[in-house]
This record gives sequence, structure tokens and C-alpha cells, in this order.
Amino acid sequence: MSNGKRLNLKPNKKKKNKTSIYFFIELFFIIIIIISSVYIYKWFIDNRNNKIIQNNLSNLVTKGDFGKYNINFKDLKSQNSDTIAWLKVNNTNIDYPVVKCSDNNYYLNHSFDKTKNNAGWIFFDYKNKFDGKDKNIIIYGHNRKDGTMFGSAKKFLTPEWYDNSDNRIIYLVFENQNVEYEVFSVYQIENEDYYIRTSFNDSSSFENFVLNLKNRSIKDFNVNITKDCQILTLSTCGSTSKTRIVLHAIKLVK
Repeated sequence: MSNGKRLNLKPNKKKKNKTSIYFFIELFFIIIIIISSVYIYKWFIDNRNNKIIQNNLSNLVTKGDFGKYNINFKDLKSQNSDTIAWLKVNNTNIDYPVVKCSDNNYYLNHSFDKTKNNAGWIFFDYKNKFDGKDKNIIIYGHNRKDGTMFGSAKKFLTPEWYDNSDNRIIYLVFENQNVEYEVFSVYQIENEDYYIRTSFNDSSSFENFVLNLKNRSIKDFNVNITKDCQILTLSTCGSTSKTRIVLHAIKLVK
């Protein structure tokens, strides 16, 4: 060689390594964007399909004042034989037929028409028997960000909602009767199994259960509850997936 100097190839190697790193970073973000787009699209489609179903189902309901509905259960059950009742909560978007099957998993990702749908549907706890012996009837639904299903349940925790006495009457319409429940407890809590008990060994355990539910409430509703009462519980995810927004109401006997 003319000057005895050796060629230095290290800068080119470093440049190639740096280029490879940038390539994989860009590829990573592209994959993330694609996956996110798919999830967003699926979320949109699931919500749209459920809204279409709900609009069609509303044609089977004649609505009176304060949720006193006349429901065409024959047509409802012809579309889904799992239909048990219709739930109405004033000044929320909760206005749905309620279904029930043999577990608490199916309607987490299936719609009323039983198609796959991550928005799910509103459903009763599978342990409820509707034989007159249920002490606690439980209804679940997803807390959807667009306000569908139990997405408007966050209102339960606001004075604007629970200070309105009309809102504190929950309507559950069965095929043979219209039942009203009066709210006695609302709260948000860590995910647990305690409040989703449906039966009790004796009256004292039920009374202790109800007392605990009342003590949890963010407001004292001054509702008297006896050992002969029946409870309605609405449950959905809270501000995080590890919390639950819960409402309890007592059956009004007329």
C-alpha cells in the first residue's frame, strides 16, 4: 500500500447496526398500530351490531311512564330462548332484555342473537333460579366506553343521579309480572365474590349480608330491609378492570 495505512471498516459496521435497530423499532411500531387498528375496528363493529339489535328489540316494547313496559315476550323468546326479563334504569342507557344461561361466561362475549361479540349482553347470574327462593337476583353487564350495556352505570355513584328519587326505582319486567326495586346501596369496590351470593342458610346470615351492603354505600338511603326481602344487584366493571360498580335494590311489595 502506498502510505502503509490500514482501512478502518468499523464506522460502516456501526452504521449497519444502527440501521438495523431503527428498522426493527419502526417494524415494532407498525405492528402495534396494525394490532390497535384491528382492536378499534372490532370494538366499533361490536358496538354497532349491538345497537342495531337493541333498536330492533325496542319494537317489541310498549313503553309507559316510569318504565312500566308491556313486553312481547313471545317474539323476544323466539329470537333468544334465554330471555328472562327486561331491565330499565331511569336516566341511564340501561334498557335491555336480560338473558340467562348455564354459566356466567357465555354472554361476556356473545350478543343477544348469540353471535360472537366482545360487548356481550346483559345477563342474570346462572345461580338464580326464579323459583321464588332467590334472595339476591344478580345482573351483570360490561362497562362499555360508548355507554351501552352497563356503560352508564357510573352514574350510580353521582349525587346528580341518586338524589333523584325517580332514578332510585329500578324496573324489572318478567313475562307474568312487573317488579319494582328501590335502591338502598351504591358503591365501588375491589373485585370480590361476597356481594354476589344468591342464597343463605338462615335469616340471620341474610340480615348480616344486607347490613354489610348498606354500610358500604356512599349514601344512606334510609331504606328498611327485613329478613323476608328480596334484593336486586347490578354489577359491572368500575374505573379499572379490578374494581366493580355495584347497585343494590330491594323488591317493593304492592
